[in-house]
Amino acid sequence: MGGGHSRHKPDWGAIRAQEEAEARARAAAEAARQEAERAAQAARAEAERLMREAEEARRRFEVEQAEAARRAQAAYEEAQRQRREREQAEQAARAAREAAEAWAREERQRAERMAREAEEERCRHRAAQEAARQAAIAAQQEHERQQRAREEENRRLQAEREAAERAAQRAAEEARQAQTAREEAERQLRGGTRPVVTPTPEEYSAFRAKMQHTEGFFHVAVSGIAGSGKSSLVNAFRGKHNMDLDAAAVGVNETTLVVARYPDPNPSSRFVWYDVPGAGTLKVPDWKYFNDQGLFVFDCIIVVVNNRFTATDVAILSNARRFGIPAFIVRSKADQHIRNLMKDIGYNSDDEGGNKASYFARARDQYVAESIRSIRTNLQEANIPDQPVYLVSNVALQATVTGKTPKKMMDEVKLLTDLASTAQRHV
Repeated sequence: MGGGHSRHKPDWGAIRAQEEAEARARAAAEAARQEAERAAQAARAEAERLMREAEEARRRFEVEQAEAARRAQAAYEEAQRQRREREQAEQAARAAREAAEAWAREERQRAERMAREAEEERCRHRAAQEAARQAAIAAQQEHERQQRAREEENRRLQAEREAAERAAQRAAEEARQAQTAREEAERQLRGGTRPVVTPTPEEYSAFRAKMQHTEGFFHVAVSGIAGSGKSSLVNAFRGKHNMDLDAAAVGVNETTLVVARYPDPNPSSRFVWYDVPGAGTLKVPDWKYFNDQGLFVFDCIIVVVNNRFTATDVAILSNARRFGIPAFIVRSKADQHIRNLMKDIGYNSDDEGGNKASYFARARDQYVAESIRSIRTNLQEANIPDQPVYLVSNVALQATVTGKTPKKMMDEVKLLTDLASTAQRHV
């Protein structure tokens, strides 16, 4: 072809084949698109149908739910109505039952009241009958009593007349005897004999009033010679210390000049204590001391003695026996006497090694033996029957009265017990 260019001819077959292929592809694509659109429309239609069905189902559910709620509300309201009706029925039943019970109770009470009234009426009728019977009996008894009273009054008047005559005779005889006794006493006094003097009824009443003698109480006179410890003993009997404000006065010299009355501070006690002036401090003979101090009006006499009896002690004990008055012989200050005896037998309080208990026991035994022997001898010499002697310490006695238990005791408890027994027999 030598240096020229050859012309390329198109392959129309291939082009047509390609174009046909492209046309088929486009047709297929279009068909596919159309099919897809139809499928999409069908899907949309189906979705819309499903949505419509779902909406209808939702609306039906809501309607059914509303209906169910309405029915439930109606059922609730019906239940409430039935409950209210039941409660009203129960209340009505309860009210009816209570009304019935109240009526029954009232009827029962009315029946009981009518029964009581009927019984009371029967009792009143019986009481009226009994009262009438008793009135008749009383009227008869009153008539008989008046009759007896008239007879008794006549007898009493007759007895009074006879008693007055006897009293006049007795008074005349007593006056004669008193005159004779007075003349005899004056004769004995001139002759050196100590007479027995009996107080008159007037003197007896006057001394009872002076001593404030009270019925139902036990009056105890504490007597003895001056300095024997009477006032301290009175304080101990009353549970008092000597320095207490309401205690009996004590001192080295006799401080009691008149009989002093000291009621017992215990409200339940029936004892009344009297501190009698000591003999020897008054210008009164021993034989007149008993009467001049009014000792004959006391219920009991305590004679406080020392080592030996005095004439006054003998006179007090003798007159107490004559008047039938219980008398107790007491020796107080036992602790002081025992301490003095301890020193006499050799005890020295400064000696720390000394056997104090042994000395105390020896001194105590000696004190008891000497006191009993001395009192017994004095009683025999005075021709007075033997009787106990109470050895006491005022300190121990005061402690015992106040409910304490002293370490060292003598006859304190026995004295208090015997006094209480005597008082019980008297009061």
